[in-house]
Amino acid sequence: MTIGTSHLEPYLELLPEVAAALAGGRPVVALESTAIAHGLPRPRNLVTARHLEAIVRDVGAVPATVAILDHRIRVGLTAEELGAFAAREDVVKASRRDLAFLLVSGHAGATTVAATLTVAALARIRVFATGGIGGVHRGGETSLDVSADLGALADSPVALVSAGAKLSLDLEKTLEVAETYSIPVIGYGCSSFPGFYCTDAGLALDLGVEKPREAAEIMSVHWALGLGGLLFANPIPEAAALRRDDMDAWIDEALAQAETSGITGKEVTPFLLARLHELSDGRTIEANVALLEKNARVAAEIACAYADSDSDSGSDSDSGQG
Repeated sequence: MTIGTSHLEPYLELLPEVAAALAGGRPVVALESTAIAHGLPRPRNLVTARHLEAIVRDVGAVPATVAILDHRIRVGLTAEELGAFAAREDVVKASRRDLAFLLVSGHAGATTVAATLTVAALARIRVFATGGIGGVHRGGETSLDVSADLGALADSPVALVSAGAKLSLDLEKTLEVAETYSIPVIGYGCSSFPGFYCTDAGLALDLGVEKPREAAEIMSVHWALGLGGLLFANPIPEAAALRRDDMDAWIDEALAQAETSGITGKEVTPFLLARLHELSDGRTIEANVALLEKNARVAAEIACAYADSDSDSGSDSDSGQG
């Protein structure tokens, strides 16, 4: 295992293919495992996980699905391990605060955006594809219910590709907190912040790029300045997007049910996903898969462009993919 910091070796295990790619300066894309364990129903979860890895490979990058297994943070899973992980029912939803506990206890963990960002930074993976980033929950100004994703992104020199954030959040405050944390929110082929299942959340973005090479150049300069993570907001494909009016009505109903049922904290998101699946007659699942696939492809394209630019600049592995 080659990660450059020997004190992490007892905890961080890189799949040999991932380690070799990083050591050779080749593009790698981190993928979270919460979508596998908690975001999609079986067997769709495994089918999608395998397809996301295939998309990354097709573009020319190496996928690194992150999970916690047997007292180790695994950066990259074999096909057999991915299948076994997707079938398990005892997997804990793991944010970055949970990493040490799970490593000591030995429980299996599915990494959230925050945890995967942290692990990607430790492994020196520069690009990460997810579905949607967490943010400030509605009423967060009084409840202080703010996702750890934003703080993790601010701390981690990683480019995160996501379909914006879920409409169930307070998106305006989410963008304000991102600005406070100095996180550039960059529209990828769009000028408005995407709303996960919807292409446009109605919030204009000041920053935008159209091509992977542009994204890679911004990443290089951003990190040369010693700054943290970047968010590339990549809207769901138009053909798979859901109507904003429908989503608002379903979300309001689902949030009301969550409140009545006393569901709070990290249990809210899986509850909302399940209820939205029911209320939409399964359309949210199809939309979720479509945006995950698009994000994986764009992330791989950006990772390839960044690896090429890093190689052209002649920088060492500490500042690149390796």
